[in-house]
Amino acid sequence: MAVVLGTALPAQAALTSAEHRAVLAALDDEYHAQATYRAIMERFGAVRPFSNIERAEISHAAALIAVLRQNGLPVPANPYLSGGKPLAPVPGTLAEACALGVQAEMANSGLYDGRLLPAVTGNAQLTQILTRLRDASQTKHLPAFQRCGGGGQMQERGMGGQGRGYGGGRGPTWN
Repeated sequence: MAVVLGTALPAQAALTSAEHRAVLAALDDEYHAQATYRAIMERFGAVRPFSNIERAEISHAAALIAVLRQNGLPVPANPYLSGGKPLAPVPGTLAEACALGVQAEMANSGLYDGRLLPAVTGNAQLTQILTRLRDASQTKHLPAFQRCGGGGQMQERGMGGQGRGYGGGRGPTWN
């Protein structure tokens, strides 16, 4: 039994093709978010919540990578970091970047609920992992982006969410 971010991964049958596609789609989504938030920090500095959420996206990707490895499947590199897939231009202001984060996290819920979770309904392990990823997006990332760009006051170099469980250097989390 392997343990990924506090979730035991029991030995089980190989992934179906639908489950494999769902894991790859979820990984691509995590890779995209990681690269987007990294690009925003390259422009504006390592500001919160981007710095914390980017670390969380790396942790989320690691959970999905563990599933692929457990099943003996190849792990793709992040195509957004290598330039293999393009990123949208970085917004001109930090407030616009926060609004982009709100939109991305809202769309994330639709991806998980509408496409990914239905594809893995027969796999309890994947259902648990994908549900935790979706829930982190909705209960932690979305509120953090709403605070930083949704009318909340940005704090110098540490916009909203400080000390509220958004990664904060504790190592891999489900945030």
